[in-house]
Amino acid sequence: MHKISTIAIALIMSITTKAGVSIVATFDTLTLAGTDTFYVNYSNPGYDVGFNDQLLHFQTVYDTAGYKGLRSGFVYSNMTDSTTSGYTNANSAKTGIGYNSSAQYAVAYASSPVLVEITDTSYNGSLFGFYVTNNTYAYNSIRDGDGFAKKFNNADKDWFKLTIKGYLGGSLKTDSVDFYLADFRHTDSTKDYILKTWGFVDLQPLGMVDSIQFSLTSSDVGSFGMNTPAYFCIDEFQIYHDLGVTNNTEHAIAKVYPNPATDRLYIETNDETVKTVAVYDMSGKQMAVYNAATKVEINTSNFATGTYVLQIVGDNGVATSRFVKR
Repeated sequence: MHKISTIAIALIMSITTKAGVSIVATFDTLTLAGTDTFYVNYSNPGYDVGFNDQLLHFQTVYDTAGYKGLRSGFVYSNMTDSTTSGYTNANSAKTGIGYNSSAQYAVAYASSPVLVEITDTSYNGSLFGFYVTNNTYAYNSIRDGDGFAKKFNNADKDWFKLTIKGYLGGSLKTDSVDFYLADFRHTDSTKDYILKTWGFVDLQPLGMVDSIQFSLTSSDVGSFGMNTPAYFCIDEFQIYHDLGVTNNTEHAIAKVYPNPATDRLYIETNDETVKTVAVYDMSGKQMAVYNAATKVEINTSNFATGTYVLQIVGDNGVATSRFVKR
């Protein structure tokens, strides 16, 4: 017998009536010199010369002495070369284009942890997530091997992993989110993969943060550390911002049942400010959206088996939870 459970979703609501907004850093409004190029700023070598998009600052540190190039952090790019192997093609996404066919995206070099910081000191919201893929250099190295890194294989159970942790008030939180950019650990080797599409990373388990840290690890490690090229690409960084929210109180705004769901999922809302209820799959694709009512019925019969994100948006905030379709 399957256990049927009801979820009570808590939403941080302000006692004021100010509204929140959804904000997405797309990198598309950032200026580049032309096509097939990327951001470079050598104005202050050795220090952060990063860039901002929406409420976020993306850390960047360059060198000009010796090897002239990125020491760590992010660049934004519209490079389209998805085939050329090697470090000279480090700023191209394997997709050859941004998420949802956008022209621009960001590339991270994370030989050491790199940061994304929230720039607005009045920020009071949640990080929803972002899209990620491999860059061409890392993908081809994992696929073929090169002078430094091995070709991944199932016999060695190889893997390449992105880990995200959050900071709040200068303290590193214990919660983390892991996302495998390549995974050859499966018992069934036909399930092995190197990511070459845009996948969604859910950041909601981190809770409230004011900056996040990205780091990379791999099964391929040598005397000087990780051999796999320490790159990944991101796009469509999604946050929810409650503007001017003060004196918050928390209360349950909805019941969600049954969980797991088979053919129907029901949401009973307890707050009149709730406006919409939406369902997303774990890649970030919106599966359904409804105008809020006292009771919302979602037909899940055509959903594939798996985990989904439920997002409930009100005038003063957003609540998210997960449910399972079996």
